[in-house]
Amino acid sequence: MKLNELRDNDGATKRKKRIGRGPGSGMGKTGGRGIKGQKSRSGVAINGYEGGQMPLYQRLPKRGFTKPNRKSYSVVNLGLIQKFVEAGKLDASSTITEEALVASGLVRRKLDGVRVLAKGDITSKIDLQVSGASKSAVAAVEKAGGSLSLTAADASE
Repeated sequence: MKLNELRDNDGATKRKKRIGRGPGSGMGKTGGRGIKGQKSRSGVAINGYEGGQMPLYQRLPKRGFTKPNRKSYSVVNLGLIQKFVEAGKLDASSTITEEALVASGLVRRKLDGVRVLAKGDITSKIDLQVSGASKSAVAAVEKAGGSLSLTAADASE
């Protein structure tokens, strides 16, 4: 195969339909828009318009709201913490804080705090200090012989 023999697979490219280029093209005169009517004119954008009837999206009831002061936590699983301890990126002998998790690259940014969840297994004896944790995560860390303390008083389950 040479460079001049390279070409697309059959059906990979399709020629652009040239509209309004005379009767021989099959798309001349009205250009595929039919005859008269709003949609045959230029400058028409009627998505969701129902001819003056109340549109569907306005007829349906609104539900719920967005809490303006909602806290957003970075989530970390115990299995990942264990993996980082084994790789030597986290020091299991000292207290692992939120700052240490960010510095190791396990958490990209703290947001309103770090919350630990119990997915995965923890075997190392670690001392964690984070803003939030699930009950099962606290139990798993204590079962492995470590401790999990919460820094913020309002972030716990």
